[in-house]
Amino acid sequence: MQKRAIITSALPYANGEMHIGHVASTYLPADVVTRFLRMRGVEAYYICASDDFGTPILIKSEQESKTPADYTAHWHRRDQEDFESMDICFDYFYRTSAPECVAFAQKVFEKLNAAGHIYTNNIVQYYCENDRKFLPDRYILGECPHCNATDQYSDLCESCGSIPEQVNNPRCAICGQTPVSRTTNHYFFKLKDLAEPLGRWLDTHPNLQSDVKRYVRNWIKNGLVDWDITRDIPWGVPVPLDEASGKVFYGWFDNHLSYISSTTKFLSERGIDAKEFWNTADIYHFIGKDIVYHHYLYLPAIRLGINSEYKLPDYMPVRGHLKLQSQKLSKSRNWYIGLRDFVKIFPPDYLRYYLLSATSYSQQDLNFDWDDFAARINSDLIDNLGNFVNRALGFATRAYGGIIPEPDTDDKSDIKVCQAIESLATETSRLMEAGHTDRALRTILEFSARFNQYFQHKEPWRRKDGAQACIFYSVNAVYSITVAISPFMPGSSARIWHQLGMPGDITKSSWSDISKLAIKPGHKLGAVSPLFTKIKKDMIHDLKSKLGSK
Repeated sequence: MQKRAIITSALPYANGEMHIGHVASTYLPADVVTRFLRMRGVEAYYICASDDFGTPILIKSEQESKTPADYTAHWHRRDQEDFESMDICFDYFYRTSAPECVAFAQKVFEKLNAAGHIYTNNIVQYYCENDRKFLPDRYILGECPHCNATDQYSDLCESCGSIPEQVNNPRCAICGQTPVSRTTNHYFFKLKDLAEPLGRWLDTHPNLQSDVKRYVRNWIKNGLVDWDITRDIPWGVPVPLDEASGKVFYGWFDNHLSYISSTTKFLSERGIDAKEFWNTADIYHFIGKDIVYHHYLYLPAIRLGINSEYKLPDYMPVRGHLKLQSQKLSKSRNWYIGLRDFVKIFPPDYLRYYLLSATSYSQQDLNFDWDDFAARINSDLIDNLGNFVNRALGFATRAYGGIIPEPDTDDKSDIKVCQAIESLATETSRLMEAGHTDRALRTILEFSARFNQYFQHKEPWRRKDGAQACIFYSVNAVYSITVAISPFMPGSSARIWHQLGMPGDITKSSWSDISKLAIKPGHKLGAVSPLFTKIKKDMIHDLKSKLGSK
């Protein structure tokens, strides 16, 4: 682990509201890892940007009679507000349409072109005679030639994950008419020439997921195809050549370059040598499984094409998609839960806990189920963690006036729970470093359950020998839990911190503090109150009934 880190997530598309599916695989795990790294003493920055270019945005802005710039500016602000409502805290949230990001993408193209990685070629492309425009990517809908799924775009089949060269039975996404074929000149990136260095990168980076590397190697083995990187639309990063007037880069060429340009903007404004920082830091790119092809091939190939001027990622965590009630999320069918709607009903930590505890470090899809959500919150957060925190601090307040007593005895059970405190930091740190944030969170909940049993076994309310030791170790366990859950549930962690009567900001705590007996005899607790509120069945029934309704 380096002492520096840059963390990014797949850029949110500035084309609509954020929902629970957006945060599950990328933004939430990245936020947790960033917080963890800082607690480990790493100078870590979480950088992101809204993805402002592309044909879907152009289509939508036209439909709403807005300029693409105004349209994306609105959703950039909305996205940032939604992230903040979930305590997902970027150090910098920029825009791919910002001047620095545009200029950097153009500069990279010029370097690739000078190095011989770019060429032009005439291609036959669909053209809509009704709308009088070429129809790249998301302007075309049709049937996937691989799985026959209908209503798929030509740049990605959302059903099977393939990237078809051409869909069957194409139609214009604007007017629905069948397009005609016309010739246009495009710029291509020589992706297949970089197959060998791409393979070496995969082989020499042990922190990349083995299952992902396996099928990326198969893509390389089966033969890569040179990549068409330009489009004939008016909204995008202009190709910086006189003879390329009217052409812009395909969004997947420039958007991931904003990881670098946004970071450069952020660091440079703070007087930090951005390139030196980037190249001496651990680089994390958090993505969902639907964009593995773009991030495991296009992203490293472009950096290799400019002689790795900016280092390639050290970590590229890939996680699966989120389903809702075992069905694919869909805004058109109202089968989704918006972040803004969620936080009006529940604390953000409820969603953070549920998603983080269920999202494994794999490409396996997960499911948000309202009944399971209520059951997990009620059992894990309320009956387990919340119950232990409240009973330990509450009893210390009632029985000892909130003043932590000196341990009176140390029997076998006291010694064992003390050892549990001393080992928790190492145990959870090992899981976090391996990417298993879900297992680390479960370990913390198991720790809480163990202390619930310890408290019940010791029966401090009987005021027999060992009661003071029970309070001392239990309150210190609450401290350990508070620090440990800080990356996962920052709001709840801050509340317990104040109930413990601790000074300062919990985010300044070190991960090693988890295993310290930090609460000394004589310490005065703060005001104690319940952390969580039980979720009732009638509320869940009402929320389920709203799914799919207009």
